[in-house]
Amino acid sequence: MGFVEAVRNGSSRVVGYFRDVVGELRRVRWPNRKELVSYTIVVITTVIVMAVLIYLFDLLFSLFLNAIGLGTR
Repeated sequence: MGFVEAVRNGSSRVVGYFRDVVGELRRVRWPNRKELVSYTIVVITTVIVMAVLIYLFDLLFSLFLNAIGLGTR
């Protein structure tokens, strides 16, 4: 296979790929506004809760290390 044929085959594969992508995106069930707001609230709440938990574990671990004399001064 020569260079020109390889480029033609490659470009047809790329075009086919993007056609498939567009076809898949048409089949996606997109959330409505109410669902989107609900999902966003869940995500933001989860992130905040996880951040607080990580902070608390870090604080407790630091206090523990300082109590046994291995922490930074």
